[in-house]
Amino acid sequence: MIRYTGLIFNGGIGLEPRTQVEKLTGWLREEVSRRGALGYVVGLSGGIDSAVTAVLCKRACPDNVLGIIMPCYSNPQDSEDARLLAETFDIPYKLVVLDEPFALMVRLLSGEDYDPQKKDMCIANIKPRLRMTTLYYHAARNQYLVAGTSNRTELTVGYYTKYGDGGADLLPIGNLVKRQVFELAEYLAVPRRIIERAPSAGLWAGQNDETEMGVTYRELDDFILTGRADNRVREIVQCLAARNAHKKQMPALPPF
Repeated sequence: MIRYTGLIFNGGIGLEPRTQVEKLTGWLREEVSRRGALGYVVGLSGGIDSAVTAVLCKRACPDNVLGIIMPCYSNPQDSEDARLLAETFDIPYKLVVLDEPFALMVRLLSGEDYDPQKKDMCIANIKPRLRMTTLYYHAARNQYLVAGTSNRTELTVGYYTKYGDGGADLLPIGNLVKRQVFELAEYLAVPRRIIERAPSAGLWAGQNDETEMGVTYRELDDFILTGRADNRVREIVQCLAARNAHKKQMPALPPF
């Protein structure tokens, strides 16, 4: 193990996909049993992280998994790809369109109508928080657990919304860097269209994860796994990790 500015790097070779899938599926079954739940609810975004998470949950609980597709001023392709994933793997799903409640929240909070082209994080973060509210409603109705879709790469730099997609009961792919998620997607036969999508959180029109972070997932993965990177990547990772450290902390209590 290599320690570097508070981040932990593991340079070891991970498990091959078949073994990784078997172990994760077994773990998901154990967690359902241990927590007295019946199954899993997963947000289906049309992206690779939610696809792999959903398929793992389907393998663990074949008859007790529910996908929720939650467009919110989203690219129509997102919902199409989410449906493709659900239908390919026979995952029951519900469509919950969040455009209206989101637009109402924006007007109530900002006094303005929503502008899809405006890059305002205060507004954009309402989307994942509405989605997590939706997931927990359906989880409570079905006695399910909410399976989050964040991977290790995103968790390392805090690339998620606090109390939004960062809020979940467990993170099945939370120990896997992005390239390992791609490996599992290939092994699980996730549709090629989903695998080849440019990663995006869908925060605003045309938003792209790598452009927003200023670093590619390949560069992030290499740094996380080996601790080696050029100064530009090091500085970006350190800055993002420090700026987003609060997302990993429980609410503070008085020290007395």
